[in-house]
This record gives sequence, C-alpha cells and structure tokens, in this order.
Amino acid sequence: METQAFTFAGSRFVPVAIGFFGLGTGYFIWGGQALFGFPKTSPEVNRTMGMWGFWMPGFMQFTTGVYLLIGLTWFNVFGNVAPLYIAGLAFTAYGIHWFAMAHRRYIDSSAELDGDRVPLHQHSGGQRFLACE
Repeated sequence: METQAFTFAGSRFVPVAIGFFGLGTGYFIWGGQALFGFPKTSPEVNRTMGMWGFWMPGFMQFTTGVYLLIGLTWFNVFGNVAPLYIAGLAFTAYGIHWFAMAHRRYIDSSAELDGDRVPLHQHSGGQRFLACE
C-alpha cells in the first residue's frame, strides 16, 4: 500500500480575530466589574466571573494560539510568516494566563496581585528593581 500525501491550500485568513474577541470580551466583563464595582464582589459573582474568564478570554485565546501554531508548523497553511509564530505563542500563553486567573476567581481565592510587592512609589522610574525583604 502506498503512502498518500495530503497538501492543504494556503489560507489568507488568520484566526487572530477570535483571540482578540476573547481578549476584548474578557477586559470588558472583568474590567467593567472592577471599574464600576457592579455587581458587588461575592462568592457567587466570583464563580460567575471565573467561568466568564475561563471560556471567553481563556479558551478563545488558547484555541487561537494552538490553531496558529498547528497551521504554521504541521500543515503550513499560513505560509512562513514569522510574526504569526510569536502571535501563536502569545495567544497560547495568554490563554493559559486567563485559565489561571479564572480558576483563582472561581475558587474564591485571594484577589491580591501575585507580582512585585514593592509599592510603586518606591520604584525609581522603573530604572532599578528594589528587592522585597
């Protein structure tokens, strides 16, 4: 039996709009709730916002990133467009980031930031990093 090779036609339609739609929706829903304080934060609201964060920005960005990377590497349907590789990586990473944020919110974990714990006024214009003690 002979091996059959499949060739896919090139596509001019890159699915980045799906990822940006998810990102925009996530910022609209989460940002609106944070900015206006409505609805008030409660365990029920946190579970609902966690589900929104998982499915809209998280899943849509992750799917876009994986779609781009597979289309670029396995099937070569988008050509050899270098910026799409970093877009695929970024969408995948940000999708996973939204999964983590959504999970924390769903389980009603702390809403405190995990990043740099040094207050902003102690930084010198972003030119040096002050170590936390």
